[in-house]
Amino acid sequence: MPDMDQILKIVYTLVIPIAVLLSFILANAMYLQYVERKIWARMQARLGPMQAGPQGIFQPIADTLKFLLKEDIIPAKADKMVFVVAPILALMMAFGAFVALPFGPDTVLFGNKVHLWVTNLNIGVIYILALASVGTYGVILGGWASNNKYSLMGGFRSAAQMISYEIPMAFAIVTVVLMAGSLNLSDIVNAQAGKWYLFTPVGPVLFFLYVIAGFAETNRTPFDLPEAESELVAGFMTEYSGIRFGFFFMAEFMNMLIVSLLVSIMFLGGWLPLQILPQTLGGITSIHWFNKVLAGIPPTLWLLAKMYFFFFVFSWVRATLPRYRYDQLMDLSWKFLLPLSLATLMIAAFLKQAGWL
Repeated sequence: MPDMDQILKIVYTLVIPIAVLLSFILANAMYLQYVERKIWARMQARLGPMQAGPQGIFQPIADTLKFLLKEDIIPAKADKMVFVVAPILALMMAFGAFVALPFGPDTVLFGNKVHLWVTNLNIGVIYILALASVGTYGVILGGWASNNKYSLMGGFRSAAQMISYEIPMAFAIVTVVLMAGSLNLSDIVNAQAGKWYLFTPVGPVLFFLYVIAGFAETNRTPFDLPEAESELVAGFMTEYSGIRFGFFFMAEFMNMLIVSLLVSIMFLGGWLPLQILPQTLGGITSIHWFNKVLAGIPPTLWLLAKMYFFFFVFSWVRATLPRYRYDQLMDLSWKFLLPLSLATLMIAAFLKQAGWL
């Protein structure tokens, strides 16, 4: 039998971090949906949710209750086991990716050293890419198990789209790993202490590649072809209702947060503060006082601020851009992003070998 010290160690290192992470994910999945609807409303001269509470602030709670209480229907000719497992698989893979994401450096809390992650994997980048690939199966299986031609078409679209855009995304990530010399996400952040990777010679191209692929990987406008409400009713989710639909919905928002966090970690220094460059006048260098103010902000808040900024970009794009045609979607990946990502990787390898990166 484990003694009390072992039990406390398990509670401190595993139970509490997972509980905090799960609470963070659930709160964000609920209220970012409300925030996104308000952003769309403001950009389109509407009010958005207004009925449930002041300014509609309780709308996420009402939506959650609706998902929990709404009748859960399984089509008579569906593959019932696969139909049930598909949304759970998509949700589990999204949550599993969060487990390996660091939210800041080691922090002292109440006199104790606290890790701001559940697990700090040395192969964190590969782990997250693997879970993202497996998460695709949730969408594909959901469309196939529904025994509905619209759902099946949405699943096929998703499979082709995610396979196509995972390749340039992977090359962009591999290039960042090459620059940092590590697959550990914390090491990638620490490697940017001198300069964020966005401001390196190949950084802007890598940033562009990853952001575009991130939109496609999360099935967001202008790459929401797997759902395509005007063409496929609701795509792979057509036959889903109740809490199972809620699982797919939550997985989408969780994947958006994962992409936003990875963009912040790999290109914008993660939890490292913004640095205003010194101003040199007449040979005298003076550090702007604003640098000290920025450095005083807790590191985790920097990471969360960057994450929420990119979530705003997701919402902004969805409110403004039209959907691509499917041939345009495939052409963009295979004819433009893939050659560009390969060329960028080779250039980065040359610059790294030459000592210029």
